[in-house]
Amino acid sequence: MIATARAGNVIGGGDWTQDQLVPDVVNAFHEGRPVVLRNPHAVRPWQFVLDCLGGYMTLVEKLSLEGTKYAGPWNFGPHQDDTLAVGELVERLISKWPGKASWVQDAGSHPHEAGSLRLDTSKTVHQLRWKPRLIVAEALDWTVDWYARYFEGAKAKALCLEQIQRFEEKAPAR
Repeated sequence: MIATARAGNVIGGGDWTQDQLVPDVVNAFHEGRPVVLRNPHAVRPWQFVLDCLGGYMTLVEKLSLEGTKYAGPWNFGPHQDDTLAVGELVERLISKWPGKASWVQDAGSHPHEAGSLRLDTSKTVHQLRWKPRLIVAEALDWTVDWYARYFEGAKAKALCLEQIQRFEEKAPAR
């Protein structure tokens, strides 16, 4: 039995992946330079990393207990109405960041990008009974908190363990 899982645009503290929006934003903020955005109007299905991982664990558990009933493709993402454009996401990060932060639009030409990406999670919600625990606004709060405290000297492992504990105590968002 095989299942595949796809997630939305995953965000959370501790991600240092190059050429990914939130890590690039956080690094720019920390270095005191403006973030350069290619497509601030592009809408994406942002979701917190622990929501994504929790969904994957739910799927693995169902697969191990009930087998082929849960084989196949699964999408994990935010509620359909809980998406933000890239520029909106960055503006919210700016409003929460404990220092000076800004963004500018890249004036160069770029390959075409989809204007709006969404995931249909209805199968996952109905059959796995899975729902995200954080709405995007909370995910941004948790993400900024993680990075701001890390840059103040907190240990990454301690921050992760604290957020895991808080996450486990939280009920689904809706």
